[in-house]
Amino acid sequence: MSSELRWHPFLKEWVIVAGKVQERPVLPPREKCPLCYGGIEVPKPYDLLVFENRFPSLTKETSDITPFEDEIYKLRGGQGICEVVLYTMDHDSSVSRMPLEQIEKLVLVWEDRFKDLSSLEFIKYVFIFENRGEIIGVSLHHPHGQIYAFPFIPPIIEKELNSSKEYYDKNNKCLFCSILDKEKGEKDRLVYENKYFTAFMPFFGKYPFELHIYSNRHLGSLSEMTYGEKMYLAEMIGKIAKAYDNVYGFNFSYMMVLHQKPSKGDYPFYHFHIEFYSLHRDKDKIKYLASVESGAGTFINPLAPEDSAKLLRDSIGRLEK
Repeated sequence: MSSELRWHPFLKEWVIVAGKVQERPVLPPREKCPLCYGGIEVPKPYDLLVFENRFPSLTKETSDITPFEDEIYKLRGGQGICEVVLYTMDHDSSVSRMPLEQIEKLVLVWEDRFKDLSSLEFIKYVFIFENRGEIIGVSLHHPHGQIYAFPFIPPIIEKELNSSKEYYDKNNKCLFCSILDKEKGEKDRLVYENKYFTAFMPFFGKYPFELHIYSNRHLGSLSEMTYGEKMYLAEMIGKIAKAYDNVYGFNFSYMMVLHQKPSKGDYPFYHFHIEFYSLHRDKDKIKYLASVESGAGTFINPLAPEDSAKLLRDSIGRLEK
């Protein structure tokens, strides 16, 4: 069963129709976890492991799809690749609990997959991400992330590219670098800095506890980083994951997404960054994405970025004592 791409005529974006996703296991008991050693996906011991998703949203082969286009609708095969990245054999671990050395290996694996998938002719964008927690919609608890190699540039990335190019053409400088300078200057929303990266709650954050990590140096992807930068990126990710869990004393649910330049073309105006989104708005309260967010596309953030930044700074302070 191949995936389809269906064109949304008034939003002007592709929608993926993927029947295989319906077959994915949903929160099986621990003893039946398919991602544990001995499970259906993992017959041998491993350190980190990458394999193609058996229930993909995008499929390598789409020969059974007949493309068509009329004055309103367009349909074509959803040719792409979906991979699963297992972080560790430890079912009860997480990025917040893994040793730094394991996160460093993970960053190197991300870079390898970004390069390899980007080299494929039919791939235009490689999207690396992690969903953590049931309220986010995760279907397996074992610590893992995913990689989607798209045959098109996703709409949020496309908007970022268009906005950053417009700003660059007008001001002859990077929009992301300018935001980073402003956040460092104002300091209210800064959370953590190391030698090569800065974490902050953006002024314009849509989600409670939304956090961005920007590379201090202007670069477009993992493949442009020095080895030292990749190691400091691992340190930054581990610190932020620990800080999230330490805010309220439980495993924090989040989405972590890597925004990099597209696989093909030249984008000197774009800037590598990672975005974290959470639905927690308090210790016992969840921010649901309901009609205004989903139907109108306008987000209501109940927790000011300045307040969430202070909560995370305080969390990191307690970690360091």
